[in-house]
Amino acid sequence: MSNVSHKNQSDTNLYLIASCFVLPLSAVIIFINTIIIIGIAFNKKLHTTTNYFFLSLLFADFFTGVALPFIPRMLMTQGFQYGKCLFIFICPNFFFLSFLANLVMVHYERYLYIVHPLHYACSWVQRYVYGVLLVVWVLPLIYACLPAFGWNGWANDNNSCSTKFLPSAYIYLENYVFLLPGIFATAVMTYRVLSIARKQLHDIQKLHRAVNRGGISEAEQKMTLRHAKCTAAVTVVFLLCWVPYIAYIQVIPLTLRLYVNESTHVILSCVGSGSAAIMPLIVGLSNKQYTELWRNLFRNRCKCWVR
Repeated sequence: MSNVSHKNQSDTNLYLIASCFVLPLSAVIIFINTIIIIGIAFNKKLHTTTNYFFLSLLFADFFTGVALPFIPRMLMTQGFQYGKCLFIFICPNFFFLSFLANLVMVHYERYLYIVHPLHYACSWVQRYVYGVLLVVWVLPLIYACLPAFGWNGWANDNNSCSTKFLPSAYIYLENYVFLLPGIFATAVMTYRVLSIARKQLHDIQKLHRAVNRGGISEAEQKMTLRHAKCTAAVTVVFLLCWVPYIAYIQVIPLTLRLYVNESTHVILSCVGSGSAAIMPLIVGLSNKQYTELWRNLFRNRCKCWVR
């Protein structure tokens, strides 16, 4: 009996520690996504195909922030009924899968625009925007709902909701067929875009030197420095946002074999999922067009205060 009470107390403490990290992060993700979504929705200049895909990504990221507080409960043993346990597992999984699907689609659309600019206007991404948006939401929903159709490890004799609710085959399929390939695809497309930008920079520098017939000018130095800053920023963002989540994915097989304790699993899941959800916020805030509405509003408000 004492072991059971000690286990319950340990679960409670672990949930409180995880909540202290997850709840503020969830509030920040929801707040910033709301700001950027309003900034895009109320700016008619931003109503383009590229921004539609990014807006869909922001909505997926918003719901991921809403689902973050459920992650500690999902990974800890709780005495929930089947319906509530099913809801706790399906919703966060669906939101994160849709987040990753939208993220891959955003990268692919921009990759297509840069690599094949002449064929972009007649590409399927441009012609079937709403159909593509429907696919990146419906497919994650179908896969996330498979446990509701019977593919789960629910034990009728204990009425408990634990990490064994999802079968190992389901987890391996999701991690190594959907999540890791999706992250790898975004990394490859980003590297390809940066390589093309680097090649174009070299071509511009050659033309500039041919015209000026001199050494390296100040304009060339600025372009090189700007490209270097962009490459460094993209690398740092990728490492900070995705490396913790990739580490979490690699820990899951060890957790299933009981090689990793519950505390490490919960902490890595919260840190990994939270860090991945920050990525669209960094991209959105770094684009001045997305925050133009709020900057103009703040500027007008300051003028009114001065008057």
